[in-house]
Amino acid sequence: MVQNPSFLPEAFLDAMRAAMPAAHDFNDFIAACQRPLRRSLRINTLKISVEDFLARVAPYGWRLSPVPWCPEGFWITRDDEDALPLGSTAEHLCGLFYIQEASSMLPVSALFADGNAPLRVMDMAAAPGSKTTQIAARMENRGVILANEYAASRVKVLHANISRCGVSNAALTHFDGRVFAAALPETFDAILLDAPCSGEGVIRKDPDALRNWSPDSNSEIAATQRALIDSAFHALRPGGMLVYSTCTLNQQENQQVCRWLLERYPNALEVVPLNNLFDGAEKALTAEGFLHVFPQIYDCEGFFVARLHKTGSVAPLPAPRYKTGNFPFTPLKTREQDEVRLAAARVGLRLPDAHTLWQRDKELWLFPADIAPLLGKVRFSRIGLRLAEVFNKGYRWQHEAVIALADAGHDCAWALSAQEAQEWFRGRDIYPRATPTHDVVIVTWQGAVLGLAKRVGSRLKNSYPRELVRDGKLFADTLIADNN
Repeated sequence: MVQNPSFLPEAFLDAMRAAMPAAHDFNDFIAACQRPLRRSLRINTLKISVEDFLARVAPYGWRLSPVPWCPEGFWITRDDEDALPLGSTAEHLCGLFYIQEASSMLPVSALFADGNAPLRVMDMAAAPGSKTTQIAARMENRGVILANEYAASRVKVLHANISRCGVSNAALTHFDGRVFAAALPETFDAILLDAPCSGEGVIRKDPDALRNWSPDSNSEIAATQRALIDSAFHALRPGGMLVYSTCTLNQQENQQVCRWLLERYPNALEVVPLNNLFDGAEKALTAEGFLHVFPQIYDCEGFFVARLHKTGSVAPLPAPRYKTGNFPFTPLKTREQDEVRLAAARVGLRLPDAHTLWQRDKELWLFPADIAPLLGKVRFSRIGLRLAEVFNKGYRWQHEAVIALADAGHDCAWALSAQEAQEWFRGRDIYPRATPTHDVVIVTWQGAVLGLAKRVGSRLKNSYPRELVRDGKLFADTLIADNN
């Protein structure tokens, strides 16, 4: 992989010399900043186990090395990277893995460390969704995740990623994170604030990341971070866990933000040291117990992670002055819910018991039951899964619900060849060699659900959403040959 030399301003290097512990060699830091970043992925255990995934990709010749702090994470080396991008592999399109930088897996690992099992979680700055989907996998789609994103342009990307990964327990909001202190005081069992930052740690991925870097911009960003972490603290229930993280390296946006919060609430907050998070964590450990990951330590992006425990309650802030608007959904009655569940089961959709059915006009939605206490307190962009549209003759099941809930072992499942799977992802109808007996079938490839198709004569009508349709080469020619 060829990469232009990273731009490293002299003032930035001076700041890093001051921030870096004496145990680390500064020349190693500069050398690491100039090396291309190793690729890494995280297996999505909502859809496949680690063992089954490794067995599935073994014939591909991928070289996978475990990420120490994430049992589902692996660094990956591929000989066919130029021929087929990782994002165009069938396993990625099916949501079996997420392309995620190894160090960005740290915050969620810290959030769930020591057996922590929260049922109500907020991801305060969630897009593009790597950590939201990681949280959902750790929760096994139980409980609820409020996934907030301030940038409107990134909310669509967030939804696309949680949908591809089969996440059913997320509720999306689009707010400045500072509203949650007053809007949802002491509500969450755990909060992840992966804060907007100056991005000094991503220099290996983006050689020009520091072109506009300046100490003044760091100060401005740190002020925003302090406001966000203060809001997160208020939205966290006593006894809850707050993880603060950034992909930057200066202490002003990292240690100093955490110290500010600790000094502000000295009797209601404590640091939970991360020295035992994984073997080798001590190499990045600060005196306070934070992880300050310089890129040369683990050969990854630079990162910072702090784990904070709320030990007591504090006075609430004034209630917000905005309107949440009318909530356009109504819950289905028990009899109606039973009818929908039976109809879904007939086409191979397993609706989880911990979710409830709601209706908006002709749309049926599946909400995580634990969202109930939050309804009416903030405006949601979307909640859970859009399950179906109601028609006189039945239901039109929605793609996002199918890939999250369909049973690949159901008797209406229909296995495609690799060539047919390519055609499916290109949005084309399938003309199978034999004709299914069911009118509606779950189409699969190697046991992974691709969507729902309606049998029309001898063809399977493609229902893959147009916005997801892919052009170009999707699977390697050798893979198609091996699976036909």
